[in-house]
Amino acid sequence: MIGNIYDVVVKTATGEDKPLSKYAGKVLLIVNVASYCGYTPQYKGLEALNEKYKQAGLQVLGFPCNDFGAQEPGSNQEIKQFCESLYGVSFELFDKVKALGATKHPLYEKLTQLAPSKEDVAWNFEKFLISKKGQVVGRFKSGVSPESPELITAIEKELAK
Repeated sequence: MIGNIYDVVVKTATGEDKPLSKYAGKVLLIVNVASYCGYTPQYKGLEALNEKYKQAGLQVLGFPCNDFGAQEPGSNQEIKQFCESLYGVSFELFDKVKALGATKHPLYEKLTQLAPSKEDVAWNFEKFLISKKGQVVGRFKSGVSPESPELITAIEKELAK
């Protein structure tokens, strides 16, 4: 079906293919993350959203990305260890992706194509809210924190559908 992200296959942090169709029926918050960014403390808020809303059907998905200021240089294992030990992250972290350029990951091709605003991702911790049907229903710039009322309202609205 055109108009959703379910035909995209991503790699887990351990290198296995995972079709996003596995998340059908869930509300997703997809975030390009980095360990050495001014926005890195958002991991704490993302984990709080994950904990608060996972029983209601939200899944936060983190995609490490080194495109912006080379702020994610580590291996998948280093990234996972960093996130767990410093921020208590339990949400799923995936293989490192490219969000920009000629080698942009198909996920980011699809997200930017389906989002209301079609421009490239501008920086780390940009958030895409995905409906239970796999459609992009919200896009939030890096400066919109996980605790932001506009993001929480949008998540709760999607979960209620």
